[in-house]
Amino acid sequence: MTLTRFEPWSVVDLLHRDLDRLSRGRMSQGSADDSVADWVPAVDVVEEKDRYVLRADLPGVQPADIDLSMDAGTLSISGSREAAPMPENSGFQRLERANGRFFRRFSLPETADADSISARSDNGILEVSIPKQAVVQARRITVESA
Repeated sequence: MTLTRFEPWSVVDLLHRDLDRLSRGRMSQGSADDSVADWVPAVDVVEEKDRYVLRADLPGVQPADIDLSMDAGTLSISGSREAAPMPENSGFQRLERANGRFFRRFSLPETADADSISARSDNGILEVSIPKQAVVQARRITVESA
């Protein structure tokens, strides 16, 4: 049986922040307020035999608009996606695609080789390949008598 910790106040805090942004008319416009991100991309992380693979859904984001950095064992992905221009007389609108700034941060295990990380973007999916370091095998040391 899996136990999950429920923190009701964290949900209330998220709702409060979203309602504040909505009341200021910023929910779908991606403003320059003090928030870190306007939306959060979905990410899959897979461990393979010789590497970790991180895949992020970033449709409509150009590779030049993605910032990928590694610092002190933490991989950060950030960038922005601009809203598509709408004609002035387009009539009824329903906007569900998020736009504005995005940000994700991941703590990497000690076995990750930070110097060999590579990334590529194809059809709106960012794939980050994080190779594992070679495992150093413990060796037994014999003690000789004097």
